[in-house]
Amino acid sequence: MRRNVEVKARLRAPAAARGAAERLQERGAGEVLVQADTFFRVPRGRLKLRRRRDGGGELIFYERPDAAGPKLSCFSITPTDDPDGLEAVLGQALGILGVVRKERLLYLVGQTRVHLDSVEGLGDFLELEVVLTEEQTVEDGERVARQLMKELGIEEQDLISGAYLDLLLAKGQSGS
Repeated sequence: MRRNVEVKARLRAPAAARGAAERLQERGAGEVLVQADTFFRVPRGRLKLRRRRDGGGELIFYERPDAAGPKLSCFSITPTDDPDGLEAVLGQALGILGVVRKERLLYLVGQTRVHLDSVEGLGDFLELEVVLTEEQTVEDGERVARQLMKELGIEEQDLISGAYLDLLLAKGQSGS
């Protein structure tokens, strides 16, 4: 499985975070991604089918602790050209927990994917994914994440645990 160190936080100042991400990025402008993630019931970890605007998708399985702050995430991704068919089969077999819809601005800063997310029903968030090389430790990724948090103006009280789906479900919404 591939690994990264992740951080998820509420954005109190989306425009300031965007300006900082634009200054830090190494190439191109922030790419806009429109995504809908359907989460399935599984015995461990999380399994989601991500649909993209172009009609394609990817099935993503990941395991990470539901804790605030930098945390290790281990994941596998498989692309699909038939997200509708895959959702139908997985929905029948496993059941659907809910759907998260978001518009994401993607910035690449070194080995980190910086996401500025506008999540339907929740608001604005920042997500960092520090992609680890085989030789890097989790602690290496945590250091990178903490440094970027400072540069992007993210405070400890902004950090959240879990997934966007957890926040939607806590509000009584499934996004379906």
